Amino acid sequence: MQDSPNGFDVPMLGLKRAAWLAKLEEVAEEHGHFQPLGERHCATLIEDKPILLVTFETMQGIQKRGDTGQPLGWELVRELGWSHLCILCDGNTWYREPEVIAYFDRLTDDGFFDEFDQVIFYGAGTCGYAAAAFSLAAPGATVIAVKPQATLAPDMASWDHRFPAARRRSFSGRYGYAPDMLGGAEKAFVIYDPLEDLDAMHAALYRRRNVELLPVPRMGSLLEPQLLEMQILFRILAKAGAGKLDRQAFYKLYRARRNHLRYLNRLLADIEAKKRPYIKALLCANVARRLHEPRYMRKLDLLVQAADAGRLAS
Repeated sequence: MQDSPNGFDVPMLGLKRAAWLAKLEEVAEEHGHFQPLGERHCATLIEDKPILLVTFETMQGIQKRGDTGQPLGWELVRELGWSHLCILCDGNTWYREPEVIAYFDRLTDDGFFDEFDQVIFYGAGTCGYAAAAFSLAAPGATVIAVKPQATLAPDMASWDHRFPAARRRSFSGRYGYAPDMLGGAEKAFVIYDPLEDLDAMHAALYRRRNVELLPVPRMGSLLEPQLLEMQILFRILAKAGAGKLDRQAFYKLYRARRNHLRYLNRLLADIEAKKRPYIKALLCANVARRLHEPRYMRKLDLLVQAADAGRLAS
């Protein structure tokens, strides 16, 4: 394989769809290949060292991140020198199109995944479903799926009403029911918020001998953006690439939530709803001391004043 790619500093954020795809194809062809997969999907391959990261991403999700306008894996390619296969889709398709299925069949038949010492599949939401489902093509892979659906087949997930249009798609057959497709994976990690009922119900369907369920309470439905904001998503993937990702390693990284205001605000709201003034005072004191956050400092002052007056309130 070639030396570490260095042409990834191309600005792509804010480009219209046609221009963005043209730039994507240009960079991919320079370092690997670009493959259209029907009308709503394409694949980019960046080849470098014998660790392969396979990500599933939506074009809309890339633009919403507001950072580089590039696929998530390109930053890891820059920093770690990995190879990267990105399967892109336009909208939520769950990657059930025949062209995508045929593409993975070809990769398997060609022995593509056998060329790498390690393969890591990653995706979030609908893309997390795909990461789990298509990992079947690379036995021995590691899978990291953030709040993935298991299936949307009406006979198995009629309780999930979030994606009515997807019920017309087939979730049976090859690469269909995602939890069963993990049978050949070395290890799979499913990250989800157990307080989000539908996400938790899908996560429960993934319970398998080689699957580690990693609940992250109070992170909400926008889980991937928060992992990025806490700057731990790439570190999770890097741990996987080093063969060092396990439950303990994940939760050590997840301690970053102690400095993450979205999490802290949710925690504070829960404590206030339960009317636990002493616990609230401890939280506000901790955050005020460590982060000097004005909101928590003001709340702590009010709690102290109320305590002094003998009427501590939530």
